[in-house]
Amino acid sequence: MDIERRSGCPINLTMEVLGDRWSLVVIRDMMFGNRRHFRDLLTRSQERIASNILAARLKRLVALGLVSRQDDPSHAQKAIYSLTEPAIRLVPVLAMIGAWGCAHLPVSEELSIRARLLEEGGQPMWDAFMEELRVMHVEDPVSGAGGAHPSAVLARLTAAYEDLRDRQAKV
Repeated sequence: MDIERRSGCPINLTMEVLGDRWSLVVIRDMMFGNRRHFRDLLTRSQERIASNILAARLKRLVALGLVSRQDDPSHAQKAIYSLTEPAIRLVPVLAMIGAWGCAHLPVSEELSIRARLLEEGGQPMWDAFMEELRVMHVEDPVSGAGGAHPSAVLARLTAAYEDLRDRQAKV
């Protein structure tokens, strides 16, 4: 991993890798939304990332070893992006960032449900989720990109989000 070094402080170095406006959002969408193609990452993000910014972030995340890229065998012009082990190990970090946001910021109920469930589930849930992500992204990235693998934690988080979204749409 080749990164700019203002100092050898682990917090500083981590922020140099992940502290820009979009990197964690891209990782979040891959992790919690199983968005593995450029088009899905571009069109399904609520934050509306610009295509040039997404392309730059994906290129940077690949260069840093947080994301891998491989050709999609189902379409010659598509690539499948997968989380690597260092990105998968961000699950507890994202869980804590989400918990902090829920406690201190005006979050929406539907967009915070996954963070709340991860906080409640704690380390056992994080470990199970990381293991699921390893299967989907590292062991079988092509099949995992199509959602072919059963994922108990991801399914639970997604169902809770979709249930709240659907209930709020009816109101």
